[in-house]
Amino acid sequence: MTEEDRIELEAAAFRGLIGHLQNRNDVQNIDLMNLAGFCRNCLSKWYLAAARERDLPMTDEEAREAIYGMPYSDWKAKHQQEATPEQKRLYKETAPQHAVIDIPAA
Repeated sequence: MTEEDRIELEAAAFRGLIGHLQNRNDVQNIDLMNLAGFCRNCLSKWYLAAARERDLPMTDEEAREAIYGMPYSDWKAKHQQEATPEQKRLYKETAPQHAVIDIPAA
């Protein structure tokens, strides 16, 4: 497999993941964080970091819209639920396993 093939496959897999998460708006970010240590916001931060590493102009809001498929404020209003005490407890408990994302300055 060539490097170009690998990159194309990775990009297709990423698009599949994003599409799945956009369709599964019933799954809350806090549950993703508690289970897997990353969520849609993490994906948008990785996306933004990749753009900045390549000197491509992008805002945080643009990165979030690329992941959520709509403005983040719209997604929150339509789909985000208040976290339960149990979700908040698990979030704190699993915090050491959460993704760490360094975003280069714009």
